[in-house]
Amino acid sequence: MCGLSAFVSSRPDPGPLDATFREAFAAALATLHHRGPDDTQIEFGDGFAFGFKRLAIIDREHSVQPLSYAGRWTVVFNGEIYNYRELRAELIQQHNAVFATEGDSEVLAAAFHYWGEAALPRLRGMFAFVAYDHRTGTLHAARDAFGIKPLYMLETADGLFLGSERKALDPFAAPAGAALETESLAHYLTFQFVPDPMSLHRHIRRLPPGHRIIWTPGGGVRMHRWFRPSLRPLRVEPEDAYSRIREALTDSVRAHMHAHVPVGTFLSSGVDSSAIAALAAREKPDLHAFTAGFAAQGYSEIEIAQDTADQLGIRLTPTVVSDEDVLTHLPRIIQLLDDPVADPSLIPLFFLARTASQFVTVVLSGEGSDELFGGYTIYREPLSLEKVDRLPPGMKRGLKHLAEVLPEGVKGRSFLERGTTPIEQRYYGNARIFDPEEKARVMRFTSQPHTAITAHLYAETADVDHVASMQYVDLHTWLPGDILVKADRMSMAHSLELRVPFLDQQVYAAAAGLPTDLKLPPGVTTTKHALREAMKGIVPESVRSAKKLGFPTPTRLWLRGPIGDWVDHLLATSQAGDLIDLEYVRGLLAEHRAGGADRSRKVWTVAMFCLWHAIAVEKSIVVDNPLPSRMVPAQRQEPGLSHVFG
Repeated sequence: MCGLSAFVSSRPDPGPLDATFREAFAAALATLHHRGPDDTQIEFGDGFAFGFKRLAIIDREHSVQPLSYAGRWTVVFNGEIYNYRELRAELIQQHNAVFATEGDSEVLAAAFHYWGEAALPRLRGMFAFVAYDHRTGTLHAARDAFGIKPLYMLETADGLFLGSERKALDPFAAPAGAALETESLAHYLTFQFVPDPMSLHRHIRRLPPGHRIIWTPGGGVRMHRWFRPSLRPLRVEPEDAYSRIREALTDSVRAHMHAHVPVGTFLSSGVDSSAIAALAAREKPDLHAFTAGFAAQGYSEIEIAQDTADQLGIRLTPTVVSDEDVLTHLPRIIQLLDDPVADPSLIPLFFLARTASQFVTVVLSGEGSDELFGGYTIYREPLSLEKVDRLPPGMKRGLKHLAEVLPEGVKGRSFLERGTTPIEQRYYGNARIFDPEEKARVMRFTSQPHTAITAHLYAETADVDHVASMQYVDLHTWLPGDILVKADRMSMAHSLELRVPFLDQQVYAAAAGLPTDLKLPPGVTTTKHALREAMKGIVPESVRSAKKLGFPTPTRLWLRGPIGDWVDHLLATSQAGDLIDLEYVRGLLAEHRAGGADRSRKVWTVAMFCLWHAIAVEKSIVVDNPLPSRMVPAQRQEPGLSHVFG
């Protein structure tokens, strides 16, 4: 778990990099200090530079990066390979590979050296790495299957830059305002995040999940997809499916527990984190769990999490987030993201990670379960609309016209509208902030429709049912663009490694063929039925049978109090009015504050962009890093010992 930075010159015969570039590269790497405060290493050569900020988890005394291998490769690697010991033994047996360390970084380098691209599907874990072949002058880079670890790219006339976060590339690119990508902003207003491979900077892109690149001077970037998650419902025996899920998740949690530093877990009210905690407690009886909530009634999962922890016999440390916490730290949170993400649940995650970092260096978390096992309530929509969807086209056109003329709020109108709208137009992700008509009203520019992002995903799932198509859309948009971005950035802000056992090859394989009636059986009100059945006798029954709550955040209440005052001032003073009709959005906020319709998600989405704009473009808000360097694990505080953070 670290921060990497790399540069390779495009000049045919590059010489040593000059002092000015070296200073700029070192300063850019310093912006990633929160990702790896344990060690800083930079290697400069003729036409290349590699930098690394290390958070030492495995083989802590050695495995220093940048890492050289076989006299040919220089490698920087962010992530964890959970099967590195098995791969190490295999490489020794097959190729007489020689290793100077006991860590996973050198195993990854050796695997790529001997197996090339074929090594990627064999890596069980999360990774973003850059490997430079000094013999051929070729640079290789790859990102893990689901996009757990980030990797940004910038190609200029000077060469290719890569980094774990965009802020490490910004100094070498055009100013953010001059290069602001309006297409990315348009998609942000739809999805509440900027989808891969875009960023709000026109010239900086993210390597998409499951992709690799090859770059040579003069040859540019060649991108290849090495993995695409796909959900293809099959006929399976229920008990066989449950057994396979249980075995795969048990093995995954066991693998994810391996570390040479303290390991804990996040715990909310849901079955996902409870399953992880229950299985982890079997491996580590003194497991320490962490949860977060708000003081506002109905917006805290702490009580349920405490009951679960008590039933599992594990220790729980809660964190209560106040409005003052939000106002104080929100600029820092947005600055950490590089591009805004308007998911308010990243705010409690920031404070949850801050608390956990005082006690452990690694935490397990439940991301990925909903997308794989059918955990979102919206996935039930195709089942409820099935009768309308099967009607002849002519009849559906008539019902659609009827829905259009019915007054707003009339019972049945929404049902008819949704039932007569093709799923490709109706569902474009879990957030869906501004619909096309609203977006046209709020934007001061034109853009491509949201289908530019989702159309090919529906085309690739034309042979499966609508529920599987919706999951597929979320696996390729919502999961890497929102869920995993906030997980990585909010944990790494506190030098805390977050691991996701659900996004494991074996767990994915157990979920990929589940039929819809095992994920969302008729007459069953809970989601993720197969997972819940698999967790019988493992997860407390009070959680296993409960409805999904999500991570509730009081955005609606925030905007009616002091935070709402702050948002109104932000909108009133923002210089982003040439991009967004901010007075219109202030009107939505005024309506919301007066007790009218709930406009919180729309207002919050625009406000987070304006906050980003003030930080990155206007420079009117300056974020000083308030986060101290992480203490090494031996100095982590145990309960009862005084320690001041942040």
